[in-house]
Amino acid sequence: KSTEASLSVVFENIQGCNLKCLIMLLESISGLAVDDGFTVEVIPERNVAVATFIKTTDTEGFVRKCSQNKRVKELKITARPLELTRSIKVENLPAGVSSGCISGYFRSPRNGGGTVSDVQLFPEKNEAIVTFCDHKGNV
Repeated sequence: KSTEASLSVVFENIQGCNLKCLIMLLESISGLAVDDGFTVEVIPERNVAVATFIKTTDTEGFVRKCSQNKRVKELKITARPLELTRSIKVENLPAGVSSGCISGYFRSPRNGGGTVSDVQLFPEKNEAIVTFCDHKGNV
């Protein structure tokens, strides 16, 4: 298991907090500004948001601060570091795209890529799972 820490934090149970509220809360806890210090992506179908810090930060310490924050407790939001992964799901692929084409795209440093170990195509859904040799290749 890697000892490297994730730069992302998952916030679960966010239904009581819209994006603007969540950003203000995270800015208050972190002391950073959105877009300069972190980005936020909401995944409404999962009732979660993911904050990714732009610079190396103590995500474990940030998670502790979140769990101690009065407003976070009131909203019943939970926070945890996002696990590092070697696989990503790619959606909305063009019909007929090959696994070689997908592999080539994600190997490219221009696309934040790395060494691809496997591509599983799901043509009926226009999706694929791309697995990298190292978690750093899935930026």
